[in-house]
Amino acid sequence: MKRCRIVSVSCTDPYRNQAVEELLLQNVEEDEQILYLWQNDRTVVIGRNQDAARECDLEALQSDGGRAARRLSGGGAVYHDMGNLNYTFLSARASHDVKRQTGIILDAVASFGIHAQCTGRNDLTIEGRKFSGSAYYDNGHAKLHHGTILIDTDPACMARYLTPSRQKLASKGVASVSSRVGCLRELDSSLNVEKMREALADAFYRSFAPGEVVTSGDDALPFDEAQITAARSRFADRRWIVSRRTGLSRVAEFRNENGLYTIHAVVCGDVITDAQVFTDSLDPEAAAVMRRELIGRHFSDLETSPPGRA
Repeated sequence: MKRCRIVSVSCTDPYRNQAVEELLLQNVEEDEQILYLWQNDRTVVIGRNQDAARECDLEALQSDGGRAARRLSGGGAVYHDMGNLNYTFLSARASHDVKRQTGIILDAVASFGIHAQCTGRNDLTIEGRKFSGSAYYDNGHAKLHHGTILIDTDPACMARYLTPSRQKLASKGVASVSSRVGCLRELDSSLNVEKMREALADAFYRSFAPGEVVTSGDDALPFDEAQITAARSRFADRRWIVSRRTGLSRVAEFRNENGLYTIHAVVCGDVITDAQVFTDSLDPEAAAVMRRELIGRHFSDLETSPPGRA
């Protein structure tokens, strides 16, 4: 019989929430399915391989009392506030099922009479507007699938803090970040974060029943405070959050089927001798793979024949 655990916390500190997520991933049991529900207040979370200064107006965010964070998974930058609910599904590799997990989210949304669709590489949409995006991470033992659910997020703050490239917006056929997204409360004014927490828990129960279900919150996490504090310090470290760009470099940008890539290359003659890669690819290892492919190539070839594999 599967063991199912729901961990629903009220903490809004992004670094502590990331620490709890990582510890859950490290400690998930072979026969266990975990749903972790959490919120960050006024936070921009960038993907593992993104350039924070390029994706976010760090000065505006800081002046407004917000925080920037970098996650373990790949993908693009997202804005979190108290009108957004974050979810994480965690399980051992053998039993990880993204299609089933996505179905749980769609089931929860449908319980409010809202018909949503799974589109693109990682988006959930309603009438063409995105209300949820997700990303993935594999530590070799277990996997996580996490994402956002926009319920009543402030679009003005989203537009103020997120600064994606024009090429990325053009690829989505939109002029701005806020024009591409929508909030669920626009379709049901009675919907709020707590109702969505309950709906997700109910949909999780239905999907994995029968089975033992354990629920816990901030005061009953399955590891001690010292572990959380140590993990939090790593996620809060500015050296992890804000990337240092390679000096004396030439810059190239291109897109392939996996995402947008920005290359800061050290060039000798026309040959790339070193490179720093930023990308919104969902593959957490994409930047490292792309860097290996670039070494030894001619920089002038990037515009006409960029690497196609990530």
